[in-house]
Amino acid sequence: MMRANGWLPAVAAVAGTLIAGAAHADTASAKIAVDAAKAQGLVGEQADGFLGLVTGSADAAVKAAVAEINAGRAQVYAQAAAKNGVTPEAAGAAAFNSVISAKLKPGEFYKPNGGGWVRK
Repeated sequence: MMRANGWLPAVAAVAGTLIAGAAHADTASAKIAVDAAKAQGLVGEQADGFLGLVTGSADAAVKAAVAEINAGRAQVYAQAAAKNGVTPEAAGAAAFNSVISAKLKPGEFYKPNGGGWVRK
């Protein structure tokens, strides 16, 4: 088993590359819906690399868009994990730490491990 500081950069690099490619696979309508929901404070990024509902509820279209994007991310994390010999959970966390958190815009929400929602 690799040490955390040995595999984390590798997973982050692979996850970052795959996330960039996966963003194109998301339907335009799902991305538009999620971006709008993020701007409204309904959806945020979680430390596990997945989207979450900040308020705990949203309309059906937003929930469907979040589910679609999260399903795509799950595939990306599974691929990154397989290439780097880590778990998909570790790949998702690495993607959040190295790619997703850097793309958060002021006013958007994120949820760190073990914490509640925080506005950037």
